Amino acid sequence: MLTRAITGLFFIIVLIGALLLGEVVFTIFFSLVGIGALYEFYGIVKSEDNKPNIILGMLSAIVLSVLIGIHCIGYIPFKFVWLFIPFFAAIFIVSLYQKSKLPFNDIAYTILGIIYACLPFLFFVALGFISGTFNYYIPLGFLIILWANDTGAYLSGRSFGKHKLFERISPNKTWEGFIGGVLFAMLIALNLEQYFGSLAKWEWVTMAAIIGIFGTLGDLVESMLKRSLGVKDSGNILPGHGGLLDRFDGLLIAAPLVFLFLLMLQ
Repeated sequence: MLTRAITGLFFIIVLIGALLLGEVVFTIFFSLVGIGALYEFYGIVKSEDNKPNIILGMLSAIVLSVLIGIHCIGYIPFKFVWLFIPFFAAIFIVSLYQKSKLPFNDIAYTILGIIYACLPFLFFVALGFISGTFNYYIPLGFLIILWANDTGAYLSGRSFGKHKLFERISPNKTWEGFIGGVLFAMLIALNLEQYFGSLAKWEWVTMAAIIGIFGTLGDLVESMLKRSLGVKDSGNILPGHGGLLDRFDGLLIAAPLVFLFLLMLQ
């Protein structure tokens, strides 16, 4: 527990620091986290039958992350982001020259890793620029709401949890914890407008509902992934907490949906 607490505190300090140190540090840091999460994904899915093209997958993710990052900061128009397509196409073409037992399994896992493990962090980066210029309050608010949901779910589940939410995937999660987490996240979001501005109160609360619901589902999806592969943690980069996918599982589905919601308001 001590190791877990120390790691958690250090983890939060680093995340907040990356947000407060400006657009370049923010973009680079969370892009690197996404690339690290992709590397974890490839590590846990790789087997005798499934051999994702790690080199091409990582290269494609790096190119995509760099292009989106420099677009968000304002150095290139969005049309240049599509330059990642040749790297994406190479994943298919290179498989022709590899003697793989199940080539389309390899292709599928290579592409799935980019979509599932890396792309959500690029949506999170884009949240910092959703208003046209860098505004760290929105991604910071996202993280605060995500942590509030986790805290509320844990406390509610411990105190009132009786009805299993998804026992087949996660035996410890309950409906009471799920509802408590969403309500606590929305309560915290009610106060963010006063301190952070940037969004209207109803927008913060709606954002909290999206994060609470789909963050929990993202957690379940990541648990489903680990159960299907027979692994306990996605990695060991964070002592006591597992890997990057373990710590950011709530972001993986919630971040793209929050981005979509805020984009529709522009």
